[in-house]
Amino acid sequence: MRIRSWWALLSLGVSLSAGAATPVGEGGVGSEELVPRVFVDDVSYFQTDDEFHAWLELRRKLKQDFDDICGDTFCEGDYSNIESIIFRCSVDQGSGRIGQCYWVFGGSYESVDSATGKISVQARTWACRSPLARGTTIQALMKALEGPNPMNTPLPKTRKTLYDGLIDCL
Repeated sequence: MRIRSWWALLSLGVSLSAGAATPVGEGGVGSEELVPRVFVDDVSYFQTDDEFHAWLELRRKLKQDFDDICGDTFCEGDYSNIESIIFRCSVDQGSGRIGQCYWVFGGSYESVDSATGKISVQARTWACRSPLARGTTIQALMKALEGPNPMNTPLPKTRKTLYDGLIDCL
């Protein structure tokens, strides 16, 4: 097979797998049709200013929760200045179901050479997958985490917390 043919097959395969489809029942038994699933970034999912601002407030609270416990837990050792960068989710545009959520962190360790004044930097990032139950919607996640300490609140349909998801990651 010529290279162009392989490229065409590869392109076809990628385009077919990019839009996964999920059966959705519209009527009785046997009346399922395939509806394409389209995932969007969390901030692109929200339809109202109130939803958008509630999501940003949740992110702010998560960052604050992490900052409050960091020094006594994750921020000991080589990377003592870990910072929350972003909490981000993919959301099925049609159903509101979450595909995945990741909490991304950055940290560094710096040392000063006393003889030269040069700074040596060791930097690192972590992408921590959140332990969400399958089928969790963005609305259910926001409702569950709307309290004062969202990082330590059980996630919908599970006993796990976002903190639990960080233990194996950081």
